[in-house]
Amino acid sequence: MAVCEQGYLCDVCGKDVADLTESDLYLRFVLGEVDPETLHVTPERHIRCNPTLAQFIVADGFDQVTVEGFFSKNILDPAFVIEEEVRVTRGYLRLQELMTLEVPITEYPLPEVLAIWRHEEESVTQPIPA
Repeated sequence: MAVCEQGYLCDVCGKDVADLTESDLYLRFVLGEVDPETLHVTPERHIRCNPTLAQFIVADGFDQVTVEGFFSKNILDPAFVIEEEVRVTRGYLRLQELMTLEVPITEYPLPEVLAIWRHEEESVTQPIPA
């Protein structure tokens, strides 16, 4: 079977990543952790196959992920954990929302991520003062 007929396979478990709501790659893109220029060449995986990120999703319908050891949110700074839960859950909910919207991929990220990227783009295109 041609690669294009296989869909997107998880680089951790090898199974198909069926849609956006399961995609760790697109969750990280929405959060601004994946550069738009590298999105098409970055490996895919299921959200649950990246438990260190998935543990921060606190949303109805998403079964909590528990991480043991050094990266467990249970041993991290409580203020950091709250910030990450808010941020990553917002990203996860954005993935859910995107399933009902018809927007270009360039509009997938959270508004604050888009604002940062636009500011960076403007900085690069500004002429150098003489």
